[in-house]
Parts: sequence; structure tokens; C-alpha cells
Amino acid sequence: MNLSTSNSAVGAIFIALLGGAIKTSTPYLFVSLGETLTEKAGRVNLGLEGTLMMGAVTGFGASLFSGNPFVGVLAAGGAGLLMGALHAWLCSFRRVSSIAVGIALMIFGTGLAFYLGKPLIQPQAPHLPAIDLGFWTTNPALKEALQINVLFIAGVVLAPLLAWFLASTRWGLILRLCGENVEAARAKGIQPERVRLLATAAGGFLAGIGGSFLSLYYPGTWTEGLSTGQGLLAVALVIFSRWNPLLCLVTSLLFGALGSLGAALQAAGLSQGFYLFGTVPALMALGLMILTSGKKRGVSGRPAELSVHT
Repeated sequence: MNLSTSNSAVGAIFIALLGGAIKTSTPYLFVSLGETLTEKAGRVNLGLEGTLMMGAVTGFGASLFSGNPFVGVLAAGGAGLLMGALHAWLCSFRRVSSIAVGIALMIFGTGLAFYLGKPLIQPQAPHLPAIDLGFWTTNPALKEALQINVLFIAGVVLAPLLAWFLASTRWGLILRLCGENVEAARAKGIQPERVRLLATAAGGFLAGIGGSFLSLYYPGTWTEGLSTGQGLLAVALVIFSRWNPLLCLVTSLLFGALGSLGAALQAAGLSQGFYLFGTVPALMALGLMILTSGKKRGVSGRPAELSVHT
């Protein structure tokens, strides 16, 4: 391989990773922002994979029957909100583990999405629009990579807004207090269960929107294998991001790029081990969990109530 060929391959990989970071990161971003909101209130929701799939099938169906993809996005958010509210309601009972409830709702949501989506496998629904930021280039790969979906832009805007909400508003302070010290919240007349219900429902709403991206833009159809575990990986992403919405944005881009590593290498002509590279995000999440575990390697920023109400 000569120098020009090598440079061409590196350029192809970089462009493919850029496009993957922008496209594949969007579900991670919305789900992780939603889970950050939920965990800041002191609750873990492991049912986000089911919520993501319910958002995907609901969004696709609503877009198909209404003819408007934005109706699909709102419907997907509504489905996610209902899943989040159901999780919060079940967790409000005494001696109920939010971890067990999350796993149950993950299975329930995924199975229900598969059942409801059977008639939707063949039809094509209207897709979400994209903004062409690659108008200045004639490179088709780069032009494709710079097709920016409106949901990605919305997620980029939402991350700093959510960070501001948590740090600088009264409602954000109330939510964080419920995640840090329930007794102190009750002493101030706050009802922690109500706050957690609202936070979990809002987190489910964002996760549902993340699901609509999968079915209405990339890959842009409904199939039972639509999600590759983004809902579960997003929980690890939140921990790695130290419950910081701005870091969730950065980490989502990183996970998105890693998730497209196999396709990027294949685009450069390196097809050996293509499927193995698809496991990189999961392996990274596993490594992060190991690195942040143990008494001597505590995770900074973790809401104190998470260790009590799980």
C-alpha cells in the first residue's frame, strides 16, 4: 500500500466515523439525557431498551398513518412517557426494586413493540428531514456524513439546557435534592415520589424520542432488530458522563463513532473482522463499569439516593 492509498484509506475511515458519530449518537444522546434526569432524582430505569423500542414502533406507526414524521416523534415521546410513568408507579410500592422493575419493563416493552410492529415491517413511513451542511463539498461520502438530522440538532441544544435546568433553577434544585437526601426533601415539604414520577416520565419521553430517530431517520424503517442495545448502553454512558448532560453529549458522540467503526473500516476496504468491531461499544461500556467499580474507585457525581432505592 503506497502513501497516497494509505492517506485515502485514513480519510475514508475518518469520514465514516464522523458520519457515524452524528447519526448513531442521536439515540444514545436522548436516552442518556433522559436517564440523567431520572437518576438525578434518585432512581435508575433499566427499562430504557424497551422504551426505545416502543418509541421506535409508535413513532413509525404514527408517521405512517398521519403522513407527518413530527407527529411520529411526538407520539414516540408519548409512548416513552407512559413507559416511564409506569416504571415510576410500580416503583412507588414498598419493597419494590427499581432494577427488577426496569428489567421487567425492558422485556415487556421490547415484546410489545415486536407484537405491535408486525404489520409495519414492509411499509415505508415519511422520514424526518435533514439539513445539508455538506453543500460546499463534492466528496459524496463527506456530503453524506454532513447530512445533519433535526433531532441531532435538538439533542445538541437540549444538553446545555438540561445542564442549566439542573444547576440553576428551583425545579432542578428540588429534583437534585430528592436524589441526594430524601429526608431533607420531605423536611422541606417536597414529595420525593411525585418528583421521581415526573423525572422518570420525562426521562421516558426523551428515550421514546430517541427511538423515533431509529425508525424515522437512521436506519429509517421498522424491524425487530432495530436497536442494538442503545437503551442499556446509555445507562453505562450516564455513569461514564458523571451524570453531566454536557458530558453525555460528548460521550454519545464517542459511542456513536465506535459503533460505526466496523462500517468505517469496511468503507476503507478492511472487511476482516467486520462483525467483531460491532461489539466495541458494549466492550467499552463493560470496561468503563469495571474501571469505575470498587471501593477505591468511586464514581464522582453519583446521586446519593441511587445506592438506597435500587
